[in-house]
Amino acid sequence: MHFKTIFEPFKIKTVEPIQVSSESERRQYIKDAHYNTFLLDSDKVMIDFLTDSGTSAMSAAQWGAMMQGDESYAGARSWKRMEAAIADLTGFQYILPTHQGRAGERILYSVLGGPGKIFISNTHFDTTRANIEYSGSTAIDIPIQEALDTALEYPFKGNMDIDKLKLLVAKHGAKNIGAVILTVTNNSGGGHR
Repeated sequence: MHFKTIFEPFKIKTVEPIQVSSESERRQYIKDAHYNTFLLDSDKVMIDFLTDSGTSAMSAAQWGAMMQGDESYAGARSWKRMEAAIADLTGFQYILPTHQGRAGERILYSVLGGPGKIFISNTHFDTTRANIEYSGSTAIDIPIQEALDTALEYPFKGNMDIDKLKLLVAKHGAKNIGAVILTVTNNSGGGHR
């Protein structure tokens, strides 16, 4: 007999208690935060959908790797292993680690960006847009029409409108396009598409 799995098959290794709030309390919390999720205190949030940066429990393998990690300030075994894996995957000779993707973006767009540059995406992630625009560049979103209809069932709403992309490249010139970015896991575009 075959059973359909209706849950993710894993065991949680850590448990953290959370505050259970009523709908009326949650409405007040978001009102008090001026409807800005970045202004909500974390203890007022039961389930955090704001980030895709990994706020869930870690697996046994992840905890094991943490215990075996070398956290030396320089020349750490953990860093050497990661550097070798990145070099193998990308072929890059120079690799600069950052503590988070947003910090990496800040460095990347300070190099690729600047006044007159255009960055095109299906829908830019909010901090990606901020880093691009901070450099003086312009961030343009061109999602497919289906992505704008939140009630529509569609296989992948993360596609980019290719006709609009061609028009933008023709309008601004390929030399002025800093990058074309397909954002797959995107809070600004309705979460994981």
